[in-house]
Amino acid sequence: MVLGEPGGGYPLPWSVQTWLSGVPATDSDPGGSVAFAGDLAELIQDLRAIDTCGRTFTGTRRGGDLRAHDAWMEVCFDRSTELLDVPALRRLWSELRDLPRATPDVMTHGDLIPGNVLVRDGRLAGVIDVGGFGPADPALDLVAAWHLLDDAPRQALREQLAVDDLEWDRGKAWALEQAMGLVWYYVTSNPTMSALGRRTLQRITGEHSI
Repeated sequence: MVLGEPGGGYPLPWSVQTWLSGVPATDSDPGGSVAFAGDLAELIQDLRAIDTCGRTFTGTRRGGDLRAHDAWMEVCFDRSTELLDVPALRRLWSELRDLPRATPDVMTHGDLIPGNVLVRDGRLAGVIDVGGFGPADPALDLVAAWHLLDDAPRQALREQLAVDDLEWDRGKAWALEQAMGLVWYYVTSNPTMSALGRRTLQRITGEHSI
């Protein structure tokens, strides 16, 4: 299933459809486009506006307590010693993992990586893999800022969403947690995913001094 452009009589800001034209952002990189960043910000705003109906985050996936992922991050650090600057990334995780939550759960896609984002004519056409759609930390969908966007579009997305420093850095923490797993886990089996993790980490560390 995919979330596509509004229409079709659905009660959601974006309609749920079985097919949309477009290609994954892995095949048509929109990272340099401020217009695409605006589309992405609008999607995140629309998802957040959907009523949680009183539900809150449950489970162990991304979107709850950052510190609950310490054990996984240790696995990633251990497996990445020959691939990444692990001491620097450990310091960054140590700094970000303790950031407090200041806002309640909202509805989130939960996995806004390039392979789940469809692009048509340089603009956002829809998203796939919506099985994780549910209430979570509002910062979770901000992972898209580092997975998908270069510097200027990333700043445009932040401004459109009016994200403060705390929420922005929590989004960075979720992106770091995800990217660390991509690099080593897929280094042989899926080099494209491994390269995505590396690019995300480069964007994070380029923005955040460690």
